[in-house]
Amino acid sequence: MITPATRDVALLAARIALSALFLVMGWGKLSDYSGSVAYMAQTGAPLPALSALIATGVELGIGVALVLGVFVEPLALLLAAYTVVTGFIGHHFWTMEGMLRYDMMIHFYKNIGIAGGLIALAVAGPGRFALRLGRAARVPAL
Repeated sequence: MITPATRDVALLAARIALSALFLVMGWGKLSDYSGSVAYMAQTGAPLPALSALIATGVELGIGVALVLGVFVEPLALLLAAYTVVTGFIGHHFWTMEGMLRYDMMIHFYKNIGIAGGLIALAVAGPGRFALRLGRAARVPAL
Protein backbone atom coordinates (compact mmCIF):
# COMPACT_ATOMS: atom_id res chain seq x y z
CA MET A 1 0.00 0.00 0.00
CA ILE A 2 1.34 3.39 -0.94
CA THR A 3 0.85 5.97 1.77
CA PRO A 4 1.01 9.72 1.16
CA ALA A 5 4.43 9.80 2.87
CA THR A 6 5.90 7.04 0.69
CA ARG A 7 4.35 8.66 -2.38
CA ASP A 8 6.10 11.95 -1.58
CA VAL A 9 9.44 10.21 -1.03
CA ALA A 10 9.00 8.26 -4.27
CA LEU A 11 8.20 11.44 -6.21
CA LEU A 12 11.30 13.13 -4.80
CA ALA A 13 13.39 10.09 -5.79
CA ALA A 14 11.84 10.14 -9.27
CA ARG A 15 12.58 13.85 -9.68
CA ILE A 16 16.21 13.34 -8.67
CA ALA A 17 16.66 10.22 -10.82
CA LEU A 18 15.08 11.74 -13.92
CA SER A 19 17.06 14.96 -13.48
CA ALA A 20 20.42 13.24 -12.96
CA LEU A 21 20.95 12.51 -16.66
CA PHE A 22 20.12 16.07 -17.70
CA LEU A 23 22.27 17.63 -14.99
CA VAL A 24 25.30 15.48 -15.86
CA MET A 25 24.93 16.01 -19.61
CA GLY A 26 24.16 19.72 -19.24
CA TRP A 27 27.23 20.21 -17.05
CA GLY A 28 29.32 18.37 -19.64
CA LYS A 29 28.04 20.69 -22.36
CA LEU A 30 28.75 23.74 -20.23
CA SER A 31 32.26 22.64 -19.29
CA ASP A 32 33.17 21.70 -22.89
CA TYR A 33 31.07 24.04 -24.99
CA SER A 34 33.29 23.75 -28.09
CA GLY A 35 33.05 19.96 -27.89
CA SER A 36 29.28 20.27 -27.57
CA VAL A 37 29.12 22.44 -30.68
CA ALA A 38 31.25 19.89 -32.58
CA TYR A 39 28.95 17.08 -31.43
CA MET A 40 25.87 19.03 -32.51
CA ALA A 41 27.44 19.56 -35.93
CA GLN A 42 28.30 15.86 -36.19
CA THR A 43 24.74 14.78 -35.42
CA GLY A 44 23.27 17.23 -37.90
CA ALA A 45 21.59 19.48 -35.33
CA PRO A 46 20.49 22.79 -36.83
CA LEU A 47 22.67 25.81 -35.95
CA PRO A 48 25.14 23.77 -33.84
CA ALA A 49 26.35 26.67 -31.65
CA LEU A 50 22.79 27.75 -30.84
CA SER A 51 21.68 24.13 -30.41
CA ALA A 52 24.49 23.54 -27.89
CA LEU A 53 23.53 26.70 -25.99
CA ILE A 54 19.84 25.74 -25.89
CA ALA A 55 20.63 22.16 -24.89
CA THR A 56 22.87 23.35 -22.07
CA GLY A 57 20.25 25.75 -20.74
CA VAL A 58 17.40 23.27 -21.01
CA GLU A 59 19.28 20.40 -19.41
CA LEU A 60 20.76 22.38 -16.52
CA GLY A 61 17.85 24.75 -15.97
CA ILE A 62 15.03 22.26 -16.08
CA GLY A 63 17.14 19.62 -14.34
CA VAL A 64 17.66 21.90 -11.35
CA ALA A 65 14.02 23.02 -11.36
CA LEU A 66 12.79 19.41 -11.27
CA VAL A 67 15.09 18.50 -8.38
CA LEU A 68 13.78 21.52 -6.46
CA GLY A 69 10.20 20.69 -7.42
CA VAL A 70 9.58 24.03 -9.15
CA PHE A 71 6.96 24.15 -11.93
CA VAL A 72 7.22 20.36 -12.25
CA GLU A 73 4.13 19.77 -14.37
CA PRO A 74 4.89 22.10 -17.31
CA LEU A 75 8.67 21.65 -17.17
CA ALA A 76 8.47 17.85 -17.11
CA LEU A 77 6.25 17.97 -20.21
CA LEU A 78 8.65 20.39 -21.92
CA LEU A 79 11.61 18.16 -21.06
CA ALA A 80 9.71 15.09 -22.32
CA ALA A 81 9.18 16.79 -25.69
CA TYR A 82 12.83 17.91 -25.75
CA THR A 83 13.93 14.33 -25.02
CA VAL A 84 11.91 12.91 -27.91
CA VAL A 85 13.17 15.60 -30.31
CA THR A 86 16.79 15.04 -29.29
CA GLY A 87 16.25 11.32 -29.82
CA PHE A 88 15.28 11.98 -33.43
CA ILE A 89 18.19 14.39 -33.95
CA GLY A 90 20.95 12.55 -32.10
CA HIS A 91 20.01 8.88 -32.32
CA HIS A 92 18.67 8.40 -35.85
CA PHE A 93 19.38 4.66 -35.89
CA TRP A 94 17.28 4.11 -39.02
CA THR A 95 20.07 5.74 -41.07
CA MET A 96 22.81 3.44 -39.68
CA GLU A 97 23.98 -0.12 -40.02
CA GLY A 98 25.53 -2.85 -37.90
CA MET A 99 26.40 -2.36 -34.25
CA LEU A 100 26.13 1.42 -34.53
CA ARG A 101 22.50 0.99 -35.58
CA TYR A 102 21.84 -1.26 -32.59
CA ASP A 103 23.62 1.13 -30.19
CA MET A 104 21.72 4.17 -31.47
CA MET A 105 18.43 2.25 -31.38
CA ILE A 106 19.00 1.56 -27.68
CA HIS A 107 19.73 5.25 -27.04
CA PHE A 108 16.68 6.33 -29.05
CA TYR A 109 14.31 4.09 -27.12
CA LYS A 110 15.90 5.11 -23.81
CA ASN A 111 14.95 8.67 -24.76
CA ILE A 112 11.39 7.50 -25.37
CA GLY A 113 11.34 5.72 -21.99
CA ILE A 114 12.72 8.77 -20.19
CA ALA A 115 10.04 10.90 -21.86
CA GLY A 116 7.44 8.48 -20.53
CA GLY A 117 8.81 8.88 -17.01
CA LEU A 118 8.73 12.66 -17.37
CA ILE A 119 5.10 12.54 -18.54
CA ALA A 120 4.21 10.38 -15.52
CA LEU A 121 5.98 12.89 -13.26
CA ALA A 122 4.02 15.74 -14.85
CA VAL A 123 0.77 13.91 -14.13
CA ALA A 124 1.75 12.98 -10.56
CA GLY A 125 3.15 16.40 -9.67
CA PRO A 126 6.11 17.18 -7.44
CA GLY A 127 4.84 15.73 -4.18
CA ARG A 128 5.21 17.37 -0.79
CA PHE A 129 9.00 17.78 -0.91
CA ALA A 130 9.08 20.66 -3.37
CA LEU A 131 9.93 24.32 -3.31
CA ARG A 132 6.61 26.13 -3.59
CA LEU A 133 6.48 29.33 -5.59
CA GLY A 134 3.49 31.58 -6.06
CA ARG A 135 0.65 32.54 -3.80
CA ALA A 136 -0.66 29.13 -2.79
CA ALA A 137 0.73 25.63 -2.79
CA ARG A 138 -1.36 23.05 -4.60
CA VAL A 139 -2.74 20.35 -2.34
CA PRO A 140 -2.99 16.99 -4.11
CA ALA A 141 -6.31 15.17 -3.97
CA LEU A 142 -6.35 11.80 -2.22
